[in-house]
Amino acid sequence: MRHVRTNSHPGAPQKLPDGGTYSVPQEERSLSHKRIPKRKAAIAAGGVVALGAAAILLPNANASQDGSSGDAAAAPKTLKAGDASDLASQLSGLLGEAFGGSYYDSDSKQLVVNVVPGDDNNVIVQAKAAGAKVREVDNSWSELQDGASTLKSEATIAGTSWSIDPRTNKLLVTADSTVTGAKWDRLQSTVQELGSGMATLKKSSGTFKPFVSGGDAIFAGGSRCSLGFNVTAGDGSPAFLTAGHCTLGGNEWSDTQGGQPIATVDQSTFPGDGDFALVKYDDPATQAPSEVNTGNQTVPITEAAEATVGQQVFRMGSTTGLNDGQVLGLDATVNYPEGTVTGLIQTDVCAEPGDSGGSLFTQDGLAIGLTSGGSGDCTAGGETFFQPVTTALEAVGATLGAGGGAGAGAGAGDEAGAGAGQEAGAGAGDEAGAGDEAGAGAGEQAGDEAGAGAGEQAGGDEAGAGAGQDAGAGQGAGQGAEDNSGLTESR
Repeated sequence: MRHVRTNSHPGAPQKLPDGGTYSVPQEERSLSHKRIPKRKAAIAAGGVVALGAAAILLPNANASQDGSSGDAAAAPKTLKAGDASDLASQLSGLLGEAFGGSYYDSDSKQLVVNVVPGDDNNVIVQAKAAGAKVREVDNSWSELQDGASTLKSEATIAGTSWSIDPRTNKLLVTADSTVTGAKWDRLQSTVQELGSGMATLKKSSGTFKPFVSGGDAIFAGGSRCSLGFNVTAGDGSPAFLTAGHCTLGGNEWSDTQGGQPIATVDQSTFPGDGDFALVKYDDPATQAPSEVNTGNQTVPITEAAEATVGQQVFRMGSTTGLNDGQVLGLDATVNYPEGTVTGLIQTDVCAEPGDSGGSLFTQDGLAIGLTSGGSGDCTAGGETFFQPVTTALEAVGATLGAGGGAGAGAGAGDEAGAGAGQEAGAGAGDEAGAGDEAGAGAGEQAGDEAGAGAGEQAGGDEAGAGAGQDAGAGQGAGQGAEDNSGLTESR
């Protein structure tokens, strides 16, 4: 599947589920994601629920959809991706050293579990009885992790990455265009030492970097990014998650260039064990709904979930709007020029500078990740890495979908959500941020053209961020979906 930009230019006609088109009016595109005063919060929340129920028709996949019982119960079950992720976690503990990873087969809607055969065949019987499709492999998950540790100690080179790919039962090692000469020889030699059955090595035409860029978004010092998910901090205050590298631009975030700060960085990690940050809204009355605005549809976010290889995911960013793809690898390590980041998700979803911090989620409302970086763009494609939301929430002590405001895509407002709309964004970091006058955040009271943001000018002019009334997503607005879900596979 080729992933391209869903929005050609601000205000371009957008495809609706009924086949019609809709152009975002200029006055609507100029409003960023805003906060809602508490007196309006109940009304706005009700509107979002109604929109979700009427416009986003999600598949009613059950844990087992074939209605079989008896002997057939041992056959692989038909699962939703979220249920497959839960089953994978259970089987990982059950199989122990025999576990070789797992992935979701989106065609058959089954979980495939890799098992290293041994003297005890009972583990295979148990895995099948649990509803998984069992595949015998050579490498256990722990052996693949040991291989990753070897790469870390012997080949930590800027411009390289590796992740565990359960579909090949190998480590996927990638080198970008900057890895040449002695660096390439060193990497190649290390991969060869692991053995032919342990890793594959490929070259990328792009350059690994955090997806930051100058332009319009929210401001912190001289940087900008996209906001990921609204959350509730451990002390009950409203906050949001974004990429950790975004906060390198400053601690106080404002919604307009040179404007008054409306959010402050509370915790941040980058590089190291992740790329995430918790930013608290300065106004404790801020309402931050748990939702992502894709332009014409609002996707309610219900909970955070672990990624599963093979799972279809959607990314919302302030530069490129809505794009989709699949999870390719887990426990990824990326060696950016700024330092090494571990524990990421690797995907083939395209992204571009300015999308950093944006939300990665599923069609049925699961928060999966925060955009970190990668290589390529939405024309040629490339590799993209995401910070798992589950890990970020645990590290900062925040929750999704509860408390005064918890949500996704930094959305807040009547007919609004998060994501990226004109004159909106969320960000920080050198050249960090979101696209053509676009971004995601959470802003001032509904009706005001304000949002949540951070920093100044970050490599671009006039940027602002927010989530609010009539806010759009992406450059103009996202597309509708042929499956009536409100989400469109990019083409």
